[in-house]
Amino acid sequence: MEDQRQDKPRHPALNYHEFPRPGKLEVRATKPLANGRDLALAYSPGVAEACMEIKANPQDASRYTARGNLVAVVSNGTAVLGLGNIGALASKPVMEGKAVLFKKFANIDCFDIELNESDPHKLADIVCALEPTFGAINLEDIKAPDCFIVEELCRARMNIPVFHDDQHGTAIVVGAATTNALHVSGKKFSDIKVVSTGGGAAGIACLNMLLKLGVKRENVWLCDIAGLVYEGRTEEMTPQKSAYAQNSDLRTLDEVIEGADLFLGLSGPGVLKPGMVAKMADKPIIFALANPTPEILPELAREASPGALIATGRSDYPNQVNNVLCFPFIFRGALDVGASTINDEMKIACIEGIAALARATTSAEAAAAYQGEQLTFGPDYLIPKPFDPRLMGVVATAVARAAMESGVAARPIEDLDAYKRGLDASMIRSSLIMRPVFEASNQHARRIVFAEGEDERVLRAANAMLEETRDKPILIGRPDVVAMRAERAGLSIRPEVDFDIVNPESDTRYRDYWETYLGLMARQGVTPDVARSVMRTNTTAIAATMVHRGEADSLICGTYGQYLWHLKYVEQILARDGLHPVGALSLMILEDGPLFVADTHIHSEPTPEQITETVIGAARHVKRFGIAPKVALCSSSQFGNLDNGSGRRMREALAMLDAKHVDFTYEGEMHIDTALDPASRARSFPGSRFDGPANVLVFANSDTASGVRNILKIKSNALEVGPLLIGMGNRAHIVTPAVTARGLLNMSAIAGTPVSHYG
Repeated sequence: MEDQRQDKPRHPALNYHEFPRPGKLEVRATKPLANGRDLALAYSPGVAEACMEIKANPQDASRYTARGNLVAVVSNGTAVLGLGNIGALASKPVMEGKAVLFKKFANIDCFDIELNESDPHKLADIVCALEPTFGAINLEDIKAPDCFIVEELCRARMNIPVFHDDQHGTAIVVGAATTNALHVSGKKFSDIKVVSTGGGAAGIACLNMLLKLGVKRENVWLCDIAGLVYEGRTEEMTPQKSAYAQNSDLRTLDEVIEGADLFLGLSGPGVLKPGMVAKMADKPIIFALANPTPEILPELAREASPGALIATGRSDYPNQVNNVLCFPFIFRGALDVGASTINDEMKIACIEGIAALARATTSAEAAAAYQGEQLTFGPDYLIPKPFDPRLMGVVATAVARAAMESGVAARPIEDLDAYKRGLDASMIRSSLIMRPVFEASNQHARRIVFAEGEDERVLRAANAMLEETRDKPILIGRPDVVAMRAERAGLSIRPEVDFDIVNPESDTRYRDYWETYLGLMARQGVTPDVARSVMRTNTTAIAATMVHRGEADSLICGTYGQYLWHLKYVEQILARDGLHPVGALSLMILEDGPLFVADTHIHSEPTPEQITETVIGAARHVKRFGIAPKVALCSSSQFGNLDNGSGRRMREALAMLDAKHVDFTYEGEMHIDTALDPASRARSFPGSRFDGPANVLVFANSDTASGVRNILKIKSNALEVGPLLIGMGNRAHIVTPAVTARGLLNMSAIAGTPVSHYG
């Protein structure tokens, strides 16, 4: 072990744990504690009110304290990863890491608790005494058979979920992977022969779960370091192994592997030999889960049986069986319904949710996190990736439903659909604020043309549109390239089958398009040859021409190239009948809510008239999100204290707005901090027109607006929706090259809402 450890990149790992401060966790207050009043509420005397409510009704502990979202990760360090019995103190980095995963993937708070206690009965006593503090217990890295004893005692005595992840987390993910492997191979649980190596906690739990999924007990062959577990064997036996003893004269793995459909390895490196794989059934399922070196390397297994379906515990091979696919989300669902336990129904619901998600189209977020990997359901993609944000909503909701239906939920959820939407919103940051836009968009079926149809982000957005909206994507690009890139991305959509496509190299509408463009631009220096060339090479101009001709309702462009270059062609073709570019509005989703910023791209130094148009247009768009606009006209001048260019233009714009009697709140000119800090604004200008922070910032030049937008993205981790092109009647939007597939989907929903819905 020491030799292996020396080969690993030790210094980066140690630096990660040590800097900028030791460890991976900290505790933060969730309530303000800034003055005497806060102190009186947080502690004496106000805290007594919460105490008495909980005394009267213990269930209220989840209402007035963090208990309902608090999990203990408990270990005595007797079986830590592949390190063995390293003791409680040395196990602490692992337990901290587990707590971090709970927080990252399911927003569950954790305390890691390492206990110097090797007696399983005493360890169970300590864990049971923790029940008043926690909503659930995650047992971790306790050696077998002690882990069975501890879990059994705790489950019997505690009225909160107790879950030994090494057992049940592994079993759930193995169950999901097996479900999909059988789906691919065309086999059934009831028919397969299972050979397993390793009689520890995880191995036994996996076999128990496979029986619950339909595997027949007589078809399970368990081997360990002493060979086959058979009736009458005394060496290396436990009651858990004895439950799988076979009445057989066979004794070795090599003997029992003949005709096996599933090999389940939770033992050690090199246990399964290529010759053994060759003896297995057709399309064998090989789960070689020993870490860091599996029972057989995937390349050796596939060489022995080319049709093998293979999973390991490693991240550098396809199909990593990783417990993080399970434990954060099964705890999320259990905590949210106040479950008293995690039962078989909840575990099977978890399996079904994970398995179904792998069979669905891969999310754009997962594809971005695992660039270069083939994420298409099949032999090399049997289970989803941990960074798929849909796991929370799918799995936790399935678990919550199962807890309610099986009668172990103390706080049933009335609307599970709303619950799932809330979970999705917590993982996909734009989900909540975009909901009104998607709802409005889904009332109509609009045609959205994407100028850069060969971009993978566009393909993923188009796929999501077809799955989640009524809008119809149209892609501009070469059909063979689009089809090849969609297949490579693991998307089932194909041009001319699932969506329309315009091929700039060869399209029957080519003459119509260049003649239309020529008709629009003939008196602006465009010749027939130029028009023909533009309609062969300029996909933004093609898209705008389609919108002009009524063949599409709106266009989205800008995944590459410079914003103003795209704007030139949008303006040339579509700026008619009173439409003209007014400004670019970016929605920045921050931790404490949304903030809109304008004008980021259109006017370098806008006139007062242009500022006024931007304010009115921005307010109109903000209302689309169900938000009442509070617009701040931002400048280096504050309420007339400077006679500079930006101050004068903002004051003139303010006067123009006053004359128009608009139906939203605005104020200016002012500094950014004054706009966002009501207390500062009250000191500077007590008669301000609105209360609270502004939610729309309009600037006197695009450099400042764009700078604020980029600073928020980089330094505050803001998520951008947009930019939205104001003034073009929702007929065109120009994104920036940094846009994601999710960002394009959001823009398609914005483009998919008829202009009549927002004025």
